[in-house]
Amino acid sequence: MHPLPELLAPAGSIEKLKTAILYGADAVYLGGKAFGLRAKAVNFDHDELAQAVAFAHQRGVRLFVTVNIMAHNRDLDALPAYLRELADLGVDALIIGDAGIFRLARRIVPEMKIHISTQANITNSQSALFWQDQGASRVNLARELSLAEIRQVKEALSAKVEVFVHGALCISYSGRCMLSHYLTGRDANQGACAHPCRYSYRLEEEKRPGEYFPVMEDERGVYIFNSKDLCLLNRLPELLAAGVDSVKLEGRMKGIYYAGGIVRIYRAALDYIEQQRHNDPTAKIEMPPDFMAEILKLGSRGYSENFFDGSVDAENMLYSGPKVTQDYVPAAIIAKQGEPVQMEIRHVIRPGDALEYMGPGLENIPFTIKELRTLDDSLLDQANPGLTVKVVADRHIAWQQYALVRRVRPSTGSGSASPLAAP
Repeated sequence: MHPLPELLAPAGSIEKLKTAILYGADAVYLGGKAFGLRAKAVNFDHDELAQAVAFAHQRGVRLFVTVNIMAHNRDLDALPAYLRELADLGVDALIIGDAGIFRLARRIVPEMKIHISTQANITNSQSALFWQDQGASRVNLARELSLAEIRQVKEALSAKVEVFVHGALCISYSGRCMLSHYLTGRDANQGACAHPCRYSYRLEEEKRPGEYFPVMEDERGVYIFNSKDLCLLNRLPELLAAGVDSVKLEGRMKGIYYAGGIVRIYRAALDYIEQQRHNDPTAKIEMPPDFMAEILKLGSRGYSENFFDGSVDAENMLYSGPKVTQDYVPAAIIAKQGEPVQMEIRHVIRPGDALEYMGPGLENIPFTIKELRTLDDSLLDQANPGLTVKVVADRHIAWQQYALVRRVRPSTGSGSASPLAAP
């Protein structure tokens, strides 16, 4: 029986890192202020990196740093000092997609583990073996592989295999997209993607008048270059059976409610699988619908299982609107546990409001606000986003610092996109 894979979570900021770790991430990945592919995320300077490494390691969590731009010569001068800085800070591994950066890292910080980024577009066993032969300890496979192909790569390697299981999908092989650069001057392969694959387009081919691409249009526009989000939650048992070493969640640019909520669900899902395997190692495991129901509370563009079963068509991939409307919104983050609990407010709340504490596993604990107080105990009629306040609840809850609180969106509705294309 293969061991349970690592749950690898995104950390676009220090608060997201803390929440991901609270909800059970085994490892987190993040970017510094340069050389990563999420330049518009908050990212981490030297002191923040030191704080992040210390926080993670104190809790037995590994921390990986992205150095995964497609580098030009102008990028290389500052790299050696940066790589040494990461080594001195105790970062557990570098995530690299460029062969030149890989070569520099092997020479400058030979003691560091290197994980090959999905940007390297590993779609076959020979590519994976190439990077293993160069000294990579782990490869992240292209998102375009089927389960059968993932299994074949895993069987060929001694290096660890990492697979994306949730998050945004690009319209190019594993992220090597030039559309942003052409349309906006912002180079996705240098960390500045403007996400033009989320734009609304009108298609016209001037030499073929009267011939039109068959598209569906709603009041928001036409979405013909856009993909749904990846969701392999229901296929986790098969990935475990294939021996995958790490399952990775995308989302460094996402809000803390989405990022923390996804980590929480996948942690609960992996723990559920482990319990089922313990109860009966030979039984076929299927994921209960509760897990997907919880994912749908977080909002998305609709979900797809992508190329997991091989071929894929437009119905499985293209979404018909910007996102599925989420019926819940983040209300607060637990800033300090205790009674009364201190919360950092993210959505307007008032006494009498019904909220839900997102506890460990899939434990959702409803409560009602009895009182709101300032930190110096003055009563409040309302708490606005950005404030940290004391909240008196109508029930006792074992609050945990960095956990999330949500509420039902005041006006709910159904989104235009299908939640999940695959069963």
